[in-house]
Amino acid sequence: MTTTPADVERDRMLSPSRIYFEPAAAELPRGQQVLARFPDATRVEVASHWQIPELHGDETNVRRWVRIKREALVLGVKKSLTARPNGRSADFIAPSTANGCAMACAYCYVPRHKGYSNPITVFANIDRITGYLARHIARQGPKPEPNQCDPAAWVYDIGENSDCSVDALVSDNVADLIGLFAAQPTAKASFATKYVNRGLLDLSPRGRTRVRFSLMPARAAKLLDLRTSPIPERLRALDDFVEAGYEVHVNLSPVVVYPGWLDDWAELLSDLGDATAEATKAQLAAEVIMLTHNRALHEVNLGWHPKAEQVLWRPDLQETKRSEGGGINVRYRAGQKRLLLDELLDLVAERAPYLRIRYAF
Repeated sequence: MTTTPADVERDRMLSPSRIYFEPAAAELPRGQQVLARFPDATRVEVASHWQIPELHGDETNVRRWVRIKREALVLGVKKSLTARPNGRSADFIAPSTANGCAMACAYCYVPRHKGYSNPITVFANIDRITGYLARHIARQGPKPEPNQCDPAAWVYDIGENSDCSVDALVSDNVADLIGLFAAQPTAKASFATKYVNRGLLDLSPRGRTRVRFSLMPARAAKLLDLRTSPIPERLRALDDFVEAGYEVHVNLSPVVVYPGWLDDWAELLSDLGDATAEATKAQLAAEVIMLTHNRALHEVNLGWHPKAEQVLWRPDLQETKRSEGGGINVRYRAGQKRLLLDELLDLVAERAPYLRIRYAF
């Protein structure tokens, strides 16, 4: 069997020794595709992708945090299909085609939902999901007026609970979504990513998929963005994705405050300018998002990556806020956060005046 570059890349990120599957998922073509891609993995039947004790909700798994992400994979069926209104980064949050991630960013909020490591779950009923989305898009009709999401298209975030660039290594769900939106004159897909999957360059998005590459200073990324593509690699990819027909934006996020943080951002913004052609700069826009952390995740991180918490957990700068789900989040104190954010925005205006800020908070 010939080994392709995609196979090599997939094996670097994922080498599942166990695939947990719902029987209904394994019967679907997409489920069979995933199982075939990892033929040597042990298959473990489960009643629900939400309830796998050795993966979810067991605090002793903290010691195996990254190992679980590499060695476990879950196949499930997405039960509830809704496109939730958003209005910030996107007009709607599309139904997930995956949940969890093989990467291990220390500040990620996704582990809060299932508990602890939260490896990738692939939803095999992709045909039902794309059918729902096509009908939802049709019901909206043309976008009546511009907003901060997009001047003309309804924007659907297709990667709220996962990273689509990594998901595309596991199944064709992301390719199917990109294909769906390529044929939609009134809508476009959008997802944020910290991973450069050059296999996506072989698809035909036709300008209807917005890829938002997340950026932070390289020094911070080495500490916080574990198992992701290095920042220089993300910068090198921007022009290539524009040339391939994607709309490319950047997420300056999360913005983490530490000694020398503004100097590091100045260097990154200079590197962004050096890395991008005029065609990329002309369509580039940014979201700027200050760090929000979580007390429970802080406790988890102390068990596997305590150095990250030295910059993420800053009681001297942060205040608590209870989330809608009842969790205790921490964020930079309101008055101070505004000053810190303004400092960064002033720096963007100075170092990257071409970079349109879509929103900042």
